[in-house]
Amino acid sequence: MKATGIPFLQLAILLFLLAVLCNQCTEKPTADLPQTVDFNFHIRPILVKNCYLCHGPDSSSREAELRLDTFEGATALRKGDTYAVLPGHSKKSEVIKRIYADDPNEMMPPPESNLTLSEREKALLEKWIAQGAEWKPHWAFIQPEKPDVPRVEQQEEVSNEIDAFVLAKLEEQQIAPAPQASPQTLIRRLSYLLTGLPPHPSDIQKFETDPSPDAYEKLVDQYMNSPQFGERWARHWMDLVRFAETKGHEFDYAVQGAWQYRDYLIRALNEDVPYPQLVKEHLAGDLLESPRWNAESGRNESRLGTTFFTMSEGKHSPVDLTIDEADRVDNIIDVTTKTFQALTVACARCHDHKFDPIPTTDYYALYGVMKSSRFSILNADLGLEEADNLEELGKIRQSIKSMLAEEWTGNEVLPVHQASFEERASELDQNIPYEIIGDFRGQSLDGWQSSGLAFGEKTTLGNPVFNQQGNKLMRLSEGKASSRQINTGVIGALRSPDFTITKDFINVRALGQQSSVRIIIDNFQLIQDPIYGELDMRVDQPNWHDYTVDLTPWKGHKAYIEIIPGYYDRHIYKLPPEAYVEVAYAVAYNGEKPVLPLTTQADNSTFYQATRDWAKDESTSADVQLMNQALKNQRLLTVSPEVQKLHQLEVRLSQNFTDSSYFAGITDGFSINNPVFVRGNPKTPTEEEVPRRFLSSIPTEDSIFHSSGSGREELAEAIVNPDNPLTSRVMVNRLWHYLFGRGIVETVDNFGLQGKLPTHPALLDFLAIKFQEEGGSIKKMIKYIVMSNTFQRAVVTSESTKDPENLWLAGFPLRRLEAEAIRDAMLTVSGQLDSTLYGPSVPVHLTDFMQGRGRPGRSGPLDGEGRRSIYLEVRRNFLSPMMLAFDRPIPFSTFGKRNSTNVPAQSLMLMNDPFVAKQAEVMAKRVIAKPELNLDERIQWIYQWSFAREAKEDEVAKAKAFLQQQAQAHQAENLLQSVEVWTDYCHMIFNMKEFIYLI
Repeated sequence: MKATGIPFLQLAILLFLLAVLCNQCTEKPTADLPQTVDFNFHIRPILVKNCYLCHGPDSSSREAELRLDTFEGATALRKGDTYAVLPGHSKKSEVIKRIYADDPNEMMPPPESNLTLSEREKALLEKWIAQGAEWKPHWAFIQPEKPDVPRVEQQEEVSNEIDAFVLAKLEEQQIAPAPQASPQTLIRRLSYLLTGLPPHPSDIQKFETDPSPDAYEKLVDQYMNSPQFGERWARHWMDLVRFAETKGHEFDYAVQGAWQYRDYLIRALNEDVPYPQLVKEHLAGDLLESPRWNAESGRNESRLGTTFFTMSEGKHSPVDLTIDEADRVDNIIDVTTKTFQALTVACARCHDHKFDPIPTTDYYALYGVMKSSRFSILNADLGLEEADNLEELGKIRQSIKSMLAEEWTGNEVLPVHQASFEERASELDQNIPYEIIGDFRGQSLDGWQSSGLAFGEKTTLGNPVFNQQGNKLMRLSEGKASSRQINTGVIGALRSPDFTITKDFINVRALGQQSSVRIIIDNFQLIQDPIYGELDMRVDQPNWHDYTVDLTPWKGHKAYIEIIPGYYDRHIYKLPPEAYVEVAYAVAYNGEKPVLPLTTQADNSTFYQATRDWAKDESTSADVQLMNQALKNQRLLTVSPEVQKLHQLEVRLSQNFTDSSYFAGITDGFSINNPVFVRGNPKTPTEEEVPRRFLSSIPTEDSIFHSSGSGREELAEAIVNPDNPLTSRVMVNRLWHYLFGRGIVETVDNFGLQGKLPTHPALLDFLAIKFQEEGGSIKKMIKYIVMSNTFQRAVVTSESTKDPENLWLAGFPLRRLEAEAIRDAMLTVSGQLDSTLYGPSVPVHLTDFMQGRGRPGRSGPLDGEGRRSIYLEVRRNFLSPMMLAFDRPIPFSTFGKRNSTNVPAQSLMLMNDPFVAKQAEVMAKRVIAKPELNLDERIQWIYQWSFAREAKEDEVAKAKAFLQQQAQAHQAENLLQSVEVWTDYCHMIFNMKEFIYLI
């Protein structure tokens, strides 16, 4: 009995203690609740996670007619005189009753949702309602106000306001800040984060021995003023806009001139272009009244920003163009709103956003903006000089016409009757049903849009045509749209208004060399065989020719005609000097092809009246025919010396235009307000169109876009408006993320309700307002951040602290270098880095395993010609294995925060990749080429280049032992001269964690 009594007693005590513990577990944990419950930081996250799916913004999924995303919805009187939330009365609030209910039919969240509230979350809800259920808009939609800088006990640790905000949090959490990092750590950190490259040993020595109090600031300025700053920070931005130089899918077709956009970014960041200007250039760079001109080349920089629109993926032969267009626009909306506003607006394509205040009408308002825009090729080289030349050319041509008109009307010239001309025109008329899409035989371009310089603003009607010597007027040009308004080889495009395809055929009467007439259906640009090849008609006939395409498969679709000198799919983005195209008319028809008759006015105009109209650019086809009759009858042969001189000057000026290179961009089309697509399907549109405007949750004076174009300029203005609560916050948070490896808001691309809350909200607002006050200077903000003591602290790696994730920034976060920085570091320490700026991308190096359609005909060099990684070609179907292994994102959407994985492929890459092995060998030869250094000095030299510090005594000893071991393995007679031995050592250095981490 005694033996069994003790276990029984132990069991009784155990059950008693268990009961006490269970009772404690069921008590409401009110001890750690905040004194005042904040809706945004304590309550909204609970509602978003547990309630919004069924009781949120999306009306299509809302249950029980209950909204918990608005104060009005949550506090409305419901059936049975109940309230979901009754401010000040938690016990009378149905929400509180439901979250504590045991009945599965009553409890919330319901059991089938697999969601549960913790006891602390329940207590927070109860206390919040008891305190009055104060409701606030989502923090990101509240206009930031400049907060007071907090006072802290450790005032000696404050270098600028950033430190005060951070220290206030640390003191609140009772966490001690880490000490300042060593000079070697600081210079390595600064060099990599500001330029993406390791520091030069001479810079390290200079910084270590500089006793001046501003030594650190001088180092910051040195790196920020180096050209490598723009290369480093442009690569960050390229992640946001899913930069790629090909379209992907089956044949991986090229994005025209994408590398020019990359170079534009580098220049803009090095020049510290204000962020509002950068936003405007991206969204509407082609529309700015005062574009930004490159001071060095004189080129128009602003238009290059629009290339980011064109970098979405593209299918070469989608089965359904309507769906394909909707998907393409969806990607643009997704990238644009994430990049500039950190909002997931694309989630509202099929229904109201389930969490954020973004109705589906917001999505289709922006859809209309993009639907009203057209992808295009734009001049790369148009600059101030060309603009001045163009203005001068126009004056000269007008002077020539005025002088000729004065000479002609001063002579005795008999009027020429035009009846024969009119009779000839009437003979061309045929009784065939047709629809004129464009007729260019008059003065105007018939409502078509001209972009670039090639086609000008009117037709060639009445332009004087001289003989080769310039001393005789041969004729006046008949009306036609011509890309030779200035010269051949000049970039431009001519596009028709949108039309619905109702006829079987389209005929375009044209002539030219190496040019294209394209039918763009549903804004689809990637016209290729096997389905769409016939929509791109190559113009290579010097005489008039009818270019006809059968459009019966696309009846009912929206389309427009695009006419361009040059072939659209050229891989060398520069026009041949002889490329040109001229068009008389475009007509849609059924059955037999019509010949479009000339429209003339049967009046009794005299030659004198026709000449006066011609001089004022008001002549008709009949006037020009009348004057040409006089020329044909040899009545107007004389060209005065003054006219000849002007014509010679005209010829010289027209040869000065160099805008023959081009890039993919965007231009305005014709205004279109888009309807909502039911469930996001473009084949089920609603009847009511949504006006083009900005997001309804962002306050603006007049959100409707009233422009006759796309509305992109108004969109840009709405985003950069100082009253927009998101723009500055989003950008400074991105800058913080790129420096610390984690944003103040960790979800850098999502400031919505499903995003993370800011760890330091007051600091974020302080930085956002400072950013605005300083004109959106990216460089000033980066310098302000890196000058803080917070940035200069040592790395904290202990997981036993109160803050294992280092959210409160007691020390600098441990972080791995990006793929590009790792590769560029290897090139730097091996002495192979080519620091050349700009230029076409180096073709990607192709391994035997990189196979598939669209594979380039030749591989790029293994070392990428020694160029920095930003200059390596980004082919969607053939991405660099090294870049992928180290988490460079696949370019399909915005990636403001790269993944940070730790996978075997990374170690295998560092061990076995031919590029890594080759750079180790080149570095070894660089070491061997220093006979003046002994063994110890060589080890120190390698450590200085690789880790920006001297090797410790034990590290030197280990290095010697390794070298001796490898010398034996390779049977090296002279260790100091053995390439194999030093290659193994350098390869080992590349595999050390310190080489790829900021420690």
